[in-house]
Amino acid sequence: MPAPLTGIRVVDFSRVLAGPLCAQTLLELGAEVVKVEPPGGDMSRQAFPREAEISGYYAQQNAGKRDVSIDLNAPGAREIALRLCDRADVIVENFRPGTLPSFGLDYATVAARNPRVVYASISGYGQHGAWRSRSAYAPTVQAETGITAITMDQFGTPGGRARTDALSHADVYSGLHAAIAILAALEHRNRTGRGQYVDVAMAAVMLSVNERLHVDLSGRDLGAETPILGAADCPFFVSPEGETFVSPVSLVGSASFPLYLAAMRRPELADDLRFRTPAARREHLDELHTIVQEWIWTFDDMASLDAQFDEAKIATGQLRTVGEFAGGRWAREWTAIRSVPDRDGGRITVPGPPWHFGADGESSPPERVPARQGEHNDDVLRELGFDEGEIGSLRRLGALVEPGRGDRDGSDRVGTPGRAHPREGGPAQMDHDSVPHSAPHGVPRTRRSADNHETSPERS
Repeated sequence: MPAPLTGIRVVDFSRVLAGPLCAQTLLELGAEVVKVEPPGGDMSRQAFPREAEISGYYAQQNAGKRDVSIDLNAPGAREIALRLCDRADVIVENFRPGTLPSFGLDYATVAARNPRVVYASISGYGQHGAWRSRSAYAPTVQAETGITAITMDQFGTPGGRARTDALSHADVYSGLHAAIAILAALEHRNRTGRGQYVDVAMAAVMLSVNERLHVDLSGRDLGAETPILGAADCPFFVSPEGETFVSPVSLVGSASFPLYLAAMRRPELADDLRFRTPAARREHLDELHTIVQEWIWTFDDMASLDAQFDEAKIATGQLRTVGEFAGGRWAREWTAIRSVPDRDGGRITVPGPPWHFGADGESSPPERVPARQGEHNDDVLRELGFDEGEIGSLRRLGALVEPGRGDRDGSDRVGTPGRAHPREGGPAQMDHDSVPHSAPHGVPRTRRSADNHETSPERS
């Protein structure tokens, strides 16, 4: 059965995470994706760990995309980009606002040539407003939108070093929300015949995925009471077999505490002065936890305990590492994990699609191969109508960046005669995917960066 987006063409101008994940999601749904890389390449190619010439980070977000690498500063390169856009159903980009417009690749220009195109821009704070030009990393956006404060309040140690989350939620959620908006825009096109522009702001996304925002903005002090369905008070227990597991049900909350009493068949604890109110339960939480833990150890195994917990509508989840879960039976049966080639005879383990299409639940996704930079230059240009002479001319002019032929990082490339392309990867260049590489704070940028397609004169 054909995948849902079979026949949809996507041009992916993005890099690192939010944009590539968006385009990868469309690819997994059946779309054909052409990734367009600048001369310096997507910086995620240099991430660790690396297997042979392919980094795991790059493979996870880009395996299966065809790859074209061009220098938009070189003669003829813009025409390549425009022809790609002419035949695209979807365009995805996550540069700093104003970057692609400076090359004449803005939505208005592209839509004048291809009115059916859906053009999605992912940035930290959107395409308009006072913050449009701010640099935006997942940690900074999560800090600005209150997510880090929630994390620190939950896990922070008084007097200890402040820590932020280890995962780039702002990037991942923004990529997924962009994919959702793109799917909606494609449906709108099916009805009207016209595409549209999609503006995704990471900051707005992080507000939208904060399921407790209504609590944080209510102005109410709940004291010791916990918000119903809040995850802040998930207790950890030890199973009869000695494994640690977590319950999503708070021992403190007024709506959840009775569930434990029902599971334990201990209704009399509701009248115990230590546990009569949320404040009292909070004060005597260690004692309450001990009572539940000792009851858990009266069971022979986790299966019998789970049956009684399930009767009381209490779920449990064993504390596992990613490796433990990925190697388990469920992940294998679901095909939640797969591997892709590292282009040197080995394999890189990455996630599989999180959905199955079909009532039988079976899924056989196609092999996804991570492309070398510029690997599909000639093939794609031929499809765009360039003949061999024109392709050769574009190569001589430095518009095409060739696949690496010498060293493993792909630095053996053809460039513009007389001008070397600066490489990415130094500390001052490790900017985030939603913004282009920028000059130091307060230093205006006055020249185009060939590696990064950045031309905005605004300051970081």
